[in-house]
Amino acid sequence: MGSSDKLFNRQRSLHQILGGGFVADVVLWRQKDVTVGILVVTLFAWVVFERSGYTLLSFVSSVFFLLFTILFLWAKSASILNRPAPPLPHLYLSEEMVNEAAYFIRNHINMLLLVSENIALGKDTNMFVKVSGGLMLVSILGGLTDFLTLGYTSLVIVLTVPALYEKYEDQVDAYVLMAYRRLWQLYHKFDAVCVSKVQRLSLEKKKPS
Repeated sequence: MGSSDKLFNRQRSLHQILGGGFVADVVLWRQKDVTVGILVVTLFAWVVFERSGYTLLSFVSSVFFLLFTILFLWAKSASILNRPAPPLPHLYLSEEMVNEAAYFIRNHINMLLLVSENIALGKDTNMFVKVSGGLMLVSILGGLTDFLTLGYTSLVIVLTVPALYEKYEDQVDAYVLMAYRRLWQLYHKFDAVCVSKVQRLSLEKKKPS
């Protein structure tokens, strides 16, 4: 398919649109172990919070308490019995990882602030409509379910829909563009039959008798 047959006439690949880095690799399942791990961990967390009644703070505190207790007793018993200490990796956060995370967060926050400023100053009507529609959709979905379930469902969608779209990109683009062109034709017919007729009637009423 040519570039004109792509949604929004885009020239870049989906991977490039998503940033082309580690996050894009995770979303598009190019880091399958990481993506599957995220889905499994979030599913486990959702089940724990929904079924056990734990809150996030109490759950995290309990997990760390259990973990530190086990490691502490293991290390103490190992020193007494001349056994090897717990096989812990060196816990260290490199400057490169921090800079990369900070750069990613800063870019997205600045983009969000710029969009917010343009909307607040009335500079971008299309973005205002999109943001308003998105917020209204979130409000409706939030009224139908709780925040935790909504967050988990959103994460599953983010980690599945883009990957499926990339796999079946040509077919999806063809069907969506076909539907868009069909709707555009229906709009023109509606405009020609109804809107134009209403405008003619309005002009006829305004003419002096």
